[in-house]
Amino acid sequence: MINYTWDCKTVDVYPQEGDLENVVYNVHWTLQGEDSETAYIGSCIGTQLLNTKDITNFVPIDQLTNEIIAGWVKATIGQESVDMLEKHIADQISEQVQPTSVTI
Repeated sequence: MINYTWDCKTVDVYPQEGDLENVVYNVHWTLQGEDSETAYIGSCIGTQLLNTKDITNFVPIDQLTNEIIAGWVKATIGQESVDMLEKHIADQISEQVQPTSVTI
């Protein structure tokens, strides 16, 4: 079983956006998967722009958690993209378990 972990702790903010301060608009993320049986790891990184034009439930920067920001990223990219990223990581791990090519 592969356990997936999102790291979304690095963000870019607008110091002022309308009446709001420190508005997150871009997330630098890492998604890592670790196979619980083999301990092999796969990962991918990216950035995700967030829509800041219609903020209804603003969360002050000092109250943001990795889980909240990861939720924003996953909601923005959609479940299909999350599934594709997880498959990419699973493929990386599978290649480590049973390599299709080796250098000798």
